[in-house]
Parts: sequence; structure tokens; C-alpha cells
Amino acid sequence: MTSTATRPRGARARAAIAAKTLRTDRWWFAPLITVVGLSAWVIYATVRVFMHKWYWVDQYHYLTPFYSPCVTERCVEGSSHFGSFLPGWWIIPDAALTLPFLLLFRLTCYYYRKAYYRSFWLSPPACAVPDGHQSYSGETRFPLLGQNLHRYFFYAAAIISLINTWDAIYAFHSPEGFGFGLGNIVLLVNVVMLWAYTISCHSCRHIIGGRLKHFSKHPLRYKAWTGVSWLNVRHMQLAWITLGTLALTDFYVMAVAAKWITDLRFIN
Repeated sequence: MTSTATRPRGARARAAIAAKTLRTDRWWFAPLITVVGLSAWVIYATVRVFMHKWYWVDQYHYLTPFYSPCVTERCVEGSSHFGSFLPGWWIIPDAALTLPFLLLFRLTCYYYRKAYYRSFWLSPPACAVPDGHQSYSGETRFPLLGQNLHRYFFYAAAIISLINTWDAIYAFHSPEGFGFGLGNIVLLVNVVMLWAYTISCHSCRHIIGGRLKHFSKHPLRYKAWTGVSWLNVRHMQLAWITLGTLALTDFYVMAVAAKWITDLRFIN
């Protein structure tokens, strides 16, 4: 056996391991689930956005968030709350003013970056597992340089959340007066989750308290920062929950609009 005394000064002994990783657990499972989950949601959302039907229930004023606000000339009567000023070409989503910003907000989100970097790009797929690429340049070149715009997409997402809140409130005022049904609960839960995800954003946390030097001089902002920080720890869970509530809300509105099911009404 060779002792350390016989080694050249400064030399380091390295283990002769041919395997890329010594991990024996299912490290590939989390990236796989992420790929399946995100791919399924993107496919569903894309199909729904370009269906151009079953998004508005005039009887109860239910509007799916995938079509809010509806601004094309193709929008059915009553569903366009802010005017119809875009052409009704099939390639243009009915919510063309909001969907791009929502997509960019999620795409540049700190959690989603980690999710698709590790799953789709394998950069890296897991801890102690080699990167799937030979070189790494970080987010210093196009198109990843655009990730720095996340803080600005946050403002757009906050405005869109206000629009979704208006849709949820407006749904209580049906043509027959005040009404309350299962669809209202679905819309409200979705809005609450969207606000929780939006507010838990790292950019929001920085906006509230990131530039303060003395929290003691700003007690209200410190309290708000503490609340946002509590949500920020749960940002990953909220990111997935909101994908679920968005799909569930859209599917419920679609099912009622297509008359596959009847909305369960509690009042009116």
C-alpha cells in the first residue's frame, strides 16, 4: 500500500470512478415528474386558448381566466368587459393582451427557472449529478439575459390578478340579480391562489423591503415584508397549486358553457 509519504508533494489522490454519479436513489424522478407536469399543462392550455369556444357562461357571468379579458372581435356577447378591438383571426388568442405577460412572468419566475433548467435542460438534473452540457455561461447571454426582466413582468401580473379579481366579483351579478354557485367558489379560490403566488414572488418581496436599511423606521412595511416572506418560502408549492387551479377553473367553466354539467347553485 502506498503511503502519503511516497506521493509527490502537492499531488492529490483521486478515486478511479467511471460512473457519472454514485447516487443510487431515484434522482431522475423529480425532473421526470416536472417534465410531465409542465408539458401536460402547456398542452392543455394551448389547446384551450385556441379552441375559441366554451369560455363564457352568460347565465352566471362565468369567464375562464384563459380568456380574460376577452378583447377580440370574435368574443361572444357579454364576455368582453373591456372592449373588442383586436381582429378575430384564429391565431390571435382572445386574451392576447394578458397571456403573453402571464407566460413571461411564469417563464422568468425564479422557481420555474430552476424547474425547467433541471428537467428540460438537465442543467443540472439533480445534486451530485453532472450537467447535461459541456459549458455553462449562466444568464449572461441572449435569450437567458431576458430573465432579468422578471421584476417588470411582476407589475403586469399584479394588474392581471386585479382583472381576475374583477371577473370573480362580477360573476356574483348574473342577469337575474345576485347569485352564488359552485362556479363562484371555483373562481374565488383561483383568484386567492393567484394572488398568493403573485405576492410570494421574490420581486414583490424585494419591492416591499429590499431597499430598506432600518426596518424599525418602517413598521408597516416590515410587517408586510414578513407576510410576503412567509409566502415566499411556499413559492414553489403555490406555483404548482396555481397551475392546478387555473386548469380546474377553466375546465369547470368550459364544462358548464358546453352544458356537460349544470352549475350547482346555492342562491338564485
